[in-house]
Amino acid sequence: MAKVLIVDDAAFMRMMIKDILEKNGFEVIGEANNGLKAIELYKKERPDVVTMDITMPDMDGIEAVKEIKSLDASAKIIMCSAMGQQGMVMDAIKAGAKDFIVKPFQPDRVLEAINKVVGQ
Repeated sequence: MAKVLIVDDAAFMRMMIKDILEKNGFEVIGEANNGLKAIELYKKERPDVVTMDITMPDMDGIEAVKEIKSLDASAKIIMCSAMGQQGMVMDAIKAGAKDFIVKPFQPDRVLEAINKVVGQ
């Protein structure tokens, strides 16, 4: 069972992803509402995969991806973006993210992305 860290500044979005994942047998081992907390939790929990929002206070998702990848080059991170953030998504992919999902979340797409990345 893959362990997932969910990072989003909106509690409602974290709840939506957590619900999709837990219903499908994934273990959510932590939640963070900004990039700084995401890095702390990543170091502590070493999740199999991270879902990372792009726009957050304190430290955005792209900076957090860079930091996590510098700690662990094999980190598996999936970006969560709103419509119209393609440029930021490309920056995140360049920084080392493996895939992205678009809000509002479609359960099938979330599971497809997680399963694909976990299997890599």
